[in-house]
Amino acid sequence: MPNVFADEFTGRLDLSSEETAMFLYDLGQDESLPYHYECVEEWLLVVDGAVVVRVPDRDVELDRGALMRFAPGPGGAHQITNRGAAKARVLLFSKAALPSIAVYPDTNTIGVWPDDDTEFYFKRSDAVSREDVV
Repeated sequence: MPNVFADEFTGRLDLSSEETAMFLYDLGQDESLPYHYECVEEWLLVVDGAVVVRVPDRDVELDRGALMRFAPGPGGAHQITNRGAAKARVLLFSKAALPSIAVYPDTNTIGVWPDDDTEFYFKRSDAVSREDVV
C-alpha cells in the first residue's frame, strides 16, 4: 500500500483504479506541470511543500494540505508550479474516463487517450474538416 508522505519515486506515481485516475507528482524547484484543462473535473491535493497554481484569471498559492477543484472545460484550466527551493508533492485525481481529452492552450495542442495503452497529441492548427474525414 503506497504512503503518499513517505514513498520515494521519480517524477510521477500512478495510483489509478478502474474508476479514478490518480497521480502523485514530485516537483523540484521551478518544475511545473503544463497548463491544461480536461473534460472532467479534476482535484489537486498538496501533500507536501507549497505550489503556485495558475488558473485562467490569477495565480493561487497553496500549502501542504490544501485542496483545490478544477471544473471541466476552459474555466478549469490550471498549471501547478513549485517556485520554492524545497520539493513539492502533489496528488491529482479525477474520474477515470476513456476516451479522455486534454487541451493545452499555451501550445495550442490537444491530447487524446483512446485507451489505456495509447496517447496522441495534435496541434489544433493541423485539424481537418469533417468533410476531409468522411
